[in-house]
Order: sequence, then structure tokens, then C-alpha cells
Amino acid sequence: MSIQAIVTDIEGTTTDIGFVHRVLFPYAARQLPAYIAAHGDEPRMQALLAEVAAQSGRPGTSEAQVVDQLLEWIKLDLKITPLKTLQGWIWREGYERGDFTGHLYPDAAICLRRWHEAGLRLYVYSSGSEEAQRLLFGHSDHGDLTGLFSGFFDTRVGAKREADSYRHIARAIDLPPEQILFLSDIESELDAARTAGLETCLLARAAGLTSSHPVAADFHHIPQLQEVVQ
Repeated sequence: MSIQAIVTDIEGTTTDIGFVHRVLFPYAARQLPAYIAAHGDEPRMQALLAEVAAQSGRPGTSEAQVVDQLLEWIKLDLKITPLKTLQGWIWREGYERGDFTGHLYPDAAICLRRWHEAGLRLYVYSSGSEEAQRLLFGHSDHGDLTGLFSGFFDTRVGAKREADSYRHIARAIDLPPEQILFLSDIESELDAARTAGLETCLLARAAGLTSSHPVAADFHHIPQLQEVVQ
């Protein structure tokens, strides 16, 4: 069966991982205390802070302690859903103020447009929140690309290294797994997707990487898509 849909990771795949670690994470860390102070009375913030306290194993702790916990999670680069949600809220303000734009590799922007025009359904699956994903593609270096995508998935469907997460995505987009291609720069994520029956390709933007999965140096050279207009 031919590929009908592409699910792509972001960090290291469409986007330089350095952008996330040099721009987005430090920005969220700098803005986080003031953002929480400014929005602390909002129901959505109160619910999020309670979730952070519960996940840290210390429900009922003070706002200052919750802030410290969030900053520690950022430092450790933990994939915890309330942290990712809060980062998305903070990044929205940054994007809207023009403090930065979302980095995309030029080949990713070109091929995403061409694949969409060729009739392929495009999706994102990233540990960053759905909101953060939409913000990056909506305020990218190459313009607003959100209209190219049929959907966005984050850790609410499950961890990226668990096969059930990819089974959930296949059911959600209503396609057989073998008609879905997953793109990532992380071998263990690709292993999980392959276990679920998806086609896979490793984006090896650093030269010399080998894999048990098909390998491409960039979006122009993905083996399963060579028949699609490049």
C-alpha cells in the first residue's frame, strides 16, 4: 500500500533542536515566574498549578514552590504535560510579540508544501503541546504553515517511545498503520512506530548516522516518498 499520511516529529526533524534549547526553553524559563504571577487568578492557571503540585507529589504546596518545581523540570528537559502546556502559553505571547519566529529547515518547509499539494495528509506528533506545535508552524520562518496539517498530537496520546501511542494515532486518523509514515531523528521513537505497523524514516541531519530504519539526510531524500513530486 502507498503512503497516504505523514506524521512528523519536530525537534531535530523539521526544526533545529538548538532552536528549542537555545531559544524556546530559556525564554519560557525567564518568563515563567512573571507569567504565573500575572495569570495566577485565572481558573486554567489554578488548575494547572494544582496538577503540577499533584505530579510533584506535594499537593497543597505554595505557588513559589510550584514555580521552583516547573523551573527544575525545564532544567531537566522532562516531558511532563502541564509543563508543556504552560510553556505553550508563554511561547504564544513571545510569538505574538515578535520576540522570535519558529525555526524550520528550508527543505522541511518546501516538502511539506509539496506533499500537501500532492494530496498527502500531514500530521505532527511531538512531546511539545499541541498549542506549542501550532505556534511554531503558525509563526515559522517560512510563514504560517498550519493550514498544511490535518492534525496535531502531543503526549496526551501517550509517550513517543510506546507503540500504543502510534496505534492511537492510526485509529485517530482512520488509516491502516502501513499507510502512515513516521519521521523522526530518534531511533527508539521509530522502533515504537514500527512495532505499531507504521512505515518509518530516520532524519539523519548529522552525517554518518546509520539505522535499522530507512535513513534520509533531509526531507528531499526520504526513500518512501521518492515517487512524490519533490
